Amino acid sequence: METQKYTITMLVENEPGVTARVSGLFASRSYNIETICGAPTANPDMSRITITTNATPEQMEQIMKQVRRLINVIKVRDMTGDNAVRREMALICVKAHETNRAEIQRIVDNFRARIVDTGLTHYIIEATGRMEKIEALLRLLEPMGVKKVARSGILALYREHD
Repeated sequence: METQKYTITMLVENEPGVTARVSGLFASRSYNIETICGAPTANPDMSRITITTNATPEQMEQIMKQVRRLINVIKVRDMTGDNAVRREMALICVKAHETNRAEIQRIVDNFRARIVDTGLTHYIIEATGRMEKIEALLRLLEPMGVKKVARSGILALYREHD
């Protein structure tokens, strides 16, 4: 059976060791975590952990069942479909010389990104959006000379139905 990329988010108690237990569950079952992002929520007693992984539908069903059984996990949701808003943030350090600065600025503007640091030989660019947008931006900047990249991993929230 073919694997696909899944995004799951969980509300957990904001306690030491919770993220380690969640990632340990994935490791013990040989499921790879592609990205993981954890941070407190509006409620200081809870954190949200968002994970992307590649799995078959059967593996994903098992992951969801096993995560729900973990102590300190309050709620788990599959955020893979269209009912979720998924975004990522990236910081990209690219070589910037007199000859390519205008081209880099044009690319940055087209992607609604922004230059957050300038040096004599580099720009650091901040970009947010869907993973595909970040990857497209990186492909266009690659010929300029991408020096470093830091990516946040996927964040996701379910759409509200007003």
